[in-house]
Amino acid sequence: MFRSEYAEVPAVEEPIHEAVLGRAAERGDAPALIDGVDGTTLTYGQLDRFHRRLAAAFADAGVRKGDVLALHSPNTVAFPTAFYAATRAGASVTTVHPLATPEEFAKQLRDSAANWIVTVSPLLEAARQAAELAGGVREIFVCDSAPGHRSLIDLLGSAAPEPEIDIDPVTDVAALPYSSGTTGIPKGVMLTHRSIATNLAQLVPFLPMGEGERILAVLPFFHIYGLTALMNAPLRQGATVVVLPRFDLDTFLAAIEKHRISGLFVAPPIVLALAKHPAVARYDLSSLKYIISSAAPLDAKLALACAERLGLPPIGQGYGMTELSPCTHLVPLDAAQDAPPGTVGRLVAGTEMRIVSLDDPDKDLGVGEAGEIVIRGPQVMKGYLGQPDATAAMIDPDGWLHTGDVGHVDAEGWLFVVDRVKELIKYKGFQVAPAELEALLLTHPGIADAAVIGVYNEDNNEVPHAFVVRQPSAAGPAGPAADLSDVPDLSEGEVMMYVAERVAPYKRVRGVTFIDAVPRAASGKILRRELRGLS
Repeated sequence: MFRSEYAEVPAVEEPIHEAVLGRAAERGDAPALIDGVDGTTLTYGQLDRFHRRLAAAFADAGVRKGDVLALHSPNTVAFPTAFYAATRAGASVTTVHPLATPEEFAKQLRDSAANWIVTVSPLLEAARQAAELAGGVREIFVCDSAPGHRSLIDLLGSAAPEPEIDIDPVTDVAALPYSSGTTGIPKGVMLTHRSIATNLAQLVPFLPMGEGERILAVLPFFHIYGLTALMNAPLRQGATVVVLPRFDLDTFLAAIEKHRISGLFVAPPIVLALAKHPAVARYDLSSLKYIISSAAPLDAKLALACAERLGLPPIGQGYGMTELSPCTHLVPLDAAQDAPPGTVGRLVAGTEMRIVSLDDPDKDLGVGEAGEIVIRGPQVMKGYLGQPDATAAMIDPDGWLHTGDVGHVDAEGWLFVVDRVKELIKYKGFQVAPAELEALLLTHPGIADAAVIGVYNEDNNEVPHAFVVRQPSAAGPAGPAADLSDVPDLSEGEVMMYVAERVAPYKRVRGVTFIDAVPRAASGKILRRELRGLS
């Protein structure tokens, strides 16, 4: 068993809004959130007042403890206000991908039993359609303004009393992001107030972010990485968060220059751009002190090239997953020079790890031996919403969470992640479940069978690649075939378009190979290893 060398961190048994904003009022006029495009600024004092007023308005509208509020928005300065207001009113927040289709959104609304939606006017039509498909949504609020919907700006004028909710941080769910775990379709991950807040405390020795630090939030808040590293952690420590709604390279670089950004938390595609794109040379990035990359594996040579170009210390990496609130490993800022290339860091405080044999899960492995990474600590999720079997498959009776990732540890305690047991595809840090795409492909009348795996493209991004068995056009012994008059010769482009029209952009199939049969084990499980040589 491997244990963290850092001092134990007491469990933070506070509601997440208190754990993050407990000192906001005393920070007063210090800037908390800045819109990186138009410069709109919220001070810590305003953030404290606004989220309390909005919590009062939510409670007055009928939000009660145990309700679920779906937060459907790109990064804005209003996002944190809505999140903390909802939790203060007693609700759990399920974060929704802004580019989710109405059908995908409706699935999440139904599964989470969401009663309320907060969105932005450009996404309002998708939210309306999703609410209609799902049923059970009492009201849709907008962050900005839209006819027929109450805006958060208007709700700030509420004179209703601030709610006093009895929250149990140990058992009450603060956030309900959706993750595919090690396999299967997305599931609601129940993260309690304590698990999220304690993970924030575990990160402090690794990532001190005090007043005067400026963090650029370009990765999405709806993703657990952005929610923790770019919203909760810096606001808890008094830093300033400069918010961008999406990644555009020139806008991103201009924001670093204009706002004198000191820290970046990114995914590998942004590291690639910083290392190689000629536009980088046009901007003054001298304010940067460090870069942390996570959400997907980062090539050690690419990390070195980026750091050398920008004159920075080595780029640190982190490791975790939504089910771990999310962080278990990180390269400490003060030890970046000592970290071996390619490591994802050391165990954060209060966390235990085992490396178990892939052939015999009851066998623990030692230094230098590769096996499945298994984690235990206060940041482990409560479980998957409404899915006790999936929870039991992920977390054993002794509290060990089986990550599905393969790694090894060196003699100094640095972890290296080398492979994945799980089938999940990570496209630019976003999770794509092959099973979800396979189920969709099978709804096409011209497809008899399908399998999806992740392959790496020329930019070293993992992308979904489909292996498709065409439906036979002639009637077989089982009876007439489906009407295939519209798809006599199913093409790669038709398959990709069919998927693209029905899923969010990050889930799109980027390549198609037609095969005679999908290789399967006797159990019916797809033999994905056999497909890798065909892509």
